[in-house]
Amino acid sequence: MARKTRFLAPLALVFVMAAPAVFGDPPGDRAAGLEWFETKVRPILVDHCYTCHSADTKPAGGLRVDDRNGLLAGGNSGAAVVPGDPAASLLLKRVNHTDAKRRMPKEGQPLTAEQVAALSRWISDGAPWPPLKVPTSLGQSNEWYEPLKKEHWAWQPLTNPKLPAVSDPSWPRDDLDRFILAGLTKAELEPVEDADRVSLLRRVSFDLTGLPPAPEEIDAFLKEASADSFARIVDALIASPQFGERWGQHWLDLARYADSTGPSRNIPYPHAWKYRNYVIDAVNADVPFDRFVTEQIAGDLLPAKSSAERDRLLIATGFLALGVKDVNQRFMVRFVMDNVDDQIDAVSRSILGLTVTCARCHDHKFDPIPTTDYYALAGIFTSTDNCAGLRNKMGGGGLEYYDPSMLVRLSGDAPAAPEQKVRALEAKVAEAKKAWDSIRGTPEGLAKGPNGLPVQRPYRLEYERLRGELLALTDPATQGLAVHGARDAKEIGDTEVRIRGQAEKLGPKVPRGFLTAFEVSKAPSVSAKQSGRLELAGWLTSSRNALAPRVIVNRVWYHLFGRGIVSTVDNFGTTGDQPSNPELLDHLATRFIRDGWSIKRLVRAVVLGRAYQLSSKATPKHLAADPANALIWRHSPRRLDSAELRDAMLAASGDLNLKRRSASPIEGLKMVEIRDNGPEARAILENADASKQRSVYLPLLRGITPRPLEAFDPVDQTLVTGTRQVTTVPGQALYLLNSAFVRRQALGLASRLLDQSATDEDRIRGLYRLVLGRSPKAVEAQRSREFLAEYQTAQAELDAAASARPQVALATEPVARARPKPQPQPANPDEVDQTAEPIVEPIVRGSDARTEAWLALAQTLFGTAEFRYVR
Repeated sequence: MARKTRFLAPLALVFVMAAPAVFGDPPGDRAAGLEWFETKVRPILVDHCYTCHSADTKPAGGLRVDDRNGLLAGGNSGAAVVPGDPAASLLLKRVNHTDAKRRMPKEGQPLTAEQVAALSRWISDGAPWPPLKVPTSLGQSNEWYEPLKKEHWAWQPLTNPKLPAVSDPSWPRDDLDRFILAGLTKAELEPVEDADRVSLLRRVSFDLTGLPPAPEEIDAFLKEASADSFARIVDALIASPQFGERWGQHWLDLARYADSTGPSRNIPYPHAWKYRNYVIDAVNADVPFDRFVTEQIAGDLLPAKSSAERDRLLIATGFLALGVKDVNQRFMVRFVMDNVDDQIDAVSRSILGLTVTCARCHDHKFDPIPTTDYYALAGIFTSTDNCAGLRNKMGGGGLEYYDPSMLVRLSGDAPAAPEQKVRALEAKVAEAKKAWDSIRGTPEGLAKGPNGLPVQRPYRLEYERLRGELLALTDPATQGLAVHGARDAKEIGDTEVRIRGQAEKLGPKVPRGFLTAFEVSKAPSVSAKQSGRLELAGWLTSSRNALAPRVIVNRVWYHLFGRGIVSTVDNFGTTGDQPSNPELLDHLATRFIRDGWSIKRLVRAVVLGRAYQLSSKATPKHLAADPANALIWRHSPRRLDSAELRDAMLAASGDLNLKRRSASPIEGLKMVEIRDNGPEARAILENADASKQRSVYLPLLRGITPRPLEAFDPVDQTLVTGTRQVTTVPGQALYLLNSAFVRRQALGLASRLLDQSATDEDRIRGLYRLVLGRSPKAVEAQRSREFLAEYQTAQAELDAAASARPQVALATEPVARARPKPQPQPANPDEVDQTAEPIVEPIVRGSDARTEAWLALAQTLFGTAEFRYVR
């Protein structure tokens, strides 16, 4: 394979020969040029420039002079040095400037004529700079890589295993069951009995839609005794819109989806919800997985038959844009390379189950992924614009992080803004920016005024106000005509290895390409005219790429059984687990490809299999032999995740709104910093608290989790997450006891039951069916009646005693949190009135002792393990 030779010894010679050109070649003697730099130029930079323009400072104007690439890239004003052309070099222009306020250095004496001449000569000679020491191992093949490629199971081609003979041919309901039964027989274990129909229906309903079955659905299923009744239930669940919401959430976890950037300056992604809806719609439409992946990596490079289809494909590329971004990063090159690293991680871990980003700084220590492979992928993404609408700005504020040119434009024409008004505003913005730039950071600007605030503050606020007005007229995003996504950059090409992962330390360039840990025959070659994302998508989803189908079918298995065939679902490398049933894994993967990469067909086949329909019962023998249930001798109980728990409570209370939200409350936010304790964050949290829609539609700001999801291990939105954590901590019990959300749903459920013209026996039965999906046992019904009577009597006595005492305001129940009055969004968060009086919502409480008793009983069932788990 041609690609393999790219990393062998001959390439090291190319690297060594190419390296000097990276650092400048003076027309004269190179040694003399470097000596001139070290003796004449570097001392000038160190003594007069490093204080404000080095890696150890907050670089003024975004310029670094302690690194050659920093000088070539320049700062906010452009390249500081143009090798061979002193007249075009801003560095010389600034040290020679006649205006003392703009001349560099700002402090101390101006450079002498001799010093200026030294800089000019250095630039004329090509700005030579001592070359970096490139590690001798770079480009060399690690001796232990080659045998590892042949030995590790994950790198090997897919097989099409022969169906095994089984001891009981009547047991399997699908071919996959044969592999399960054969494994159990080999371990001298028998599968347990089948699940009862109520448990099975509750299980499959949660697994396929994330919602409990309604009581009438349970009744209908129990009455229907035909052989295909379960298959018809499964087909209906898969065809429902709720299937895409549930299984779309699984992909959103992998896509590290969130509505804001995090971490240092949390800037909103106002249009991220369009990507969320794209994912849900694609899952519901059963877009083949290979096409689904291709659309998200290279949708902008695919042909489209209509403008609507074009917009859909552009929105799909939000997968690449919606990661964590440190907009407070002081250096542009680091900002870019950190975002590239995020994209490589998102693609490689979600689709291949590999930790490729470990090779950013050095060859991977465990998997055969050399650092050159990492930068072969990095070149694809440095040739791609990360159109999140953002730029980096150290210590910025207001709209300084927003760059509307870095959004993907959708089809449609925005209403024409009045040209005269736009021009007038542009002039005002330019004037305000000039005034702001002239005073910002100066001693006069930083001085405190009579109000105790910096003198420069009004200048900044005026600039932000005018810029906000201009954007309101000219920004396509305000008309919904722009989204976060990706597009090919203006400059397409290979990128350099960053020595030890340091963005400024450029080594030799590496041709764009793919991983060499395993071979994909007939892999496409990267086009010189495009980024390479389309070819990358083709390589990832090739039927000859064994890893991608193995990873996705394992993810499906994990979501249906609570454990993957490979338990480390995000890591198929050598530090991951071995497959518990490798033949089953390859059977599912080859079948998945043969069935057109259809997620729905795969899910349907698995849940209609005998293995999925087993009881959750356990025996000492089974637990001793296989405590993790890796061989699938039963169906492992699974705790509902935070979204399922919230949605199930809403469903029980009758408040769940299944209508999809058309947009998101984030859409109304300007792209300015969201402070954790600021009014925007509070408003978003209150919106989430009040929402009756499914949890997948809640606003998800990084670092600001909706309160109804906090207690039960919500997904970490900063990482590719294939496996959600499941913890058991005291705070979860306290949440179920004290949460205003839980009490509101318990009150809604109590009111729903009391509104029925029925007996208490019927209401108790209805309560159990709505919360647990089954009728109560006789002893449970008896205890419920006793609980209601005792609680009602005790509550009536408390109310009577309270009415006889002087009225004193007590806080004996969970009170609602304060929320701010609705206010117009300012152009800058500093303009928010922090003294606004809050509106306090009433506490959650029933209107009488009877309602209180039913509320308490409903809340008690919400707190049971049976409600929290499916079996």
